[in-house]
Amino acid sequence: MAATDNKQKHLEFIQGAVNRMASNLFLLKGWTITLIAALFALSAKDANKAFVAVAFFPALVFWILDGYFLSQERRFRALYDKVRTMAEVDIDFSMDTRAFKGEFRNTWVGSMMSPTLLIYYAALALIMLSLLFIVR
Repeated sequence: MAATDNKQKHLEFIQGAVNRMASNLFLLKGWTITLIAALFALSAKDANKAFVAVAFFPALVFWILDGYFLSQERRFRALYDKVRTMAEVDIDFSMDTRAFKGEFRNTWVGSMMSPTLLIYYAALALIMLSLLFIVR
């Protein structure tokens, strides 16, 4: 395998990890909507506000999970950027992202506070609050 092939293969490995994290983010958002919609359907069927209140818990859990996967994706993107600029002789196929966790945006909390997640989950919480008052 040529040296250029090593760098190409390492970048492909990292891109595969980034793709998995992005896929997880997408699936979590789908599960969030599905679960919350089911709880609201139960609430409307039984006219029970408890189901609406319970819907806040999975929303919080999914927001935390989304933050985790986004932080992992950001770390792998940083690793990709590092490997992209590495000399061919330095390619070691490492998938260790610990060197990139010091930057706040790559931390779990920093990722939870990203504008995309904040807007998504804030909008979801506002919709849930609105429905809480509508369902009586």
